[in-house]
Amino acid sequence: MRFATYAHEHPADVRVAVVGEDGTLYPLPGTASLTELVRSGGGLPALLDAGAAALDVPAGPHVSEVRLLPPLRPSSVRDFVTFEEHVEGVRRSVDGAAGVPEQWYAAPTFYFTNPHAIYGDGDAIPMPPGSAVLDFELEVAAVIGREGRDLTPAQARDHIVGYTVFNDWSARDLQSAEMKVGLGPCKGKDTATTLGPYLVTADALEPHRDAEGFLRLALTASVNGETVGKDLLSNMSWTFEEMTAYASRGTRVVPGDVLGSGTCGNGGCLAELWGLRGEQTPPPLKPGDTVTLTVEGIGTLTNTVVPGAEPVPLPAGRRRTRERP
Repeated sequence: MRFATYAHEHPADVRVAVVGEDGTLYPLPGTASLTELVRSGGGLPALLDAGAAALDVPAGPHVSEVRLLPPLRPSSVRDFVTFEEHVEGVRRSVDGAAGVPEQWYAAPTFYFTNPHAIYGDGDAIPMPPGSAVLDFELEVAAVIGREGRDLTPAQARDHIVGYTVFNDWSARDLQSAEMKVGLGPCKGKDTATTLGPYLVTADALEPHRDAEGFLRLALTASVNGETVGKDLLSNMSWTFEEMTAYASRGTRVVPGDVLGSGTCGNGGCLAELWGLRGEQTPPPLKPGDTVTLTVEGIGTLTNTVVPGAEPVPLPAGRRRTRERP
């Protein structure tokens, strides 16, 4: 099943629906928040039951007649980096280094990004304050539907309720500068993340699972109507179940947590292409540019970049005398 969160007639009129094959929306009776439904902890069976109930009531509007919102508001967002090709290209672009670090192969590394800056399909994306080098990143995200701790990959499969398309907007100039401090991307990733257009339940994508457990889905990225990247999700080096198990190691994953695959290769972002080509071709995103990301079996995200706020001036860090009491 595909689930959508949408606003109809006025912004406060938020509803949740199952999306039919033809785009007709079937509102869930008594449910105004997919986030709360997922956080109920019933996992995939509860979501499917709620969807089945929606199909027994009168149909609502067509998806073209509503404003799609992010399918859910994440409890947290972990963004992994699971594609070798992406690491190789972006490392050359951002750090000036070649190859893939050997340590990368040891574990599916992730960072936490901002769950309070979530955008939906069709939303305008503001330029990050102080940035002139904006990039998109084409990813797929798994959504957790049951709480778990210290899971095995086999156990983790039952904790994934569904998947959505994930665009990790990245201010490459800010990212490059702040990573020199050694704390990873911070404000370089803080302004916007797009999720959507739908939450597709995990069972719906099972026909795409290959013998190694990867989901073989075609991924396409375009800027202003021109294709810049194509890849397969099955080129990940870890499965979503393995990523979930690692995320739960020594802690909890909870319903509503979002786990990004990391950016795909072969043009899944501009920085990878810059690293391979030695120049910023295609150029960084600017206001007026439209990015379209499509994932087979899930859907298409489209967002246009708009001007953002000017940065509020701050002083440089003080060089202290280091007095002691």
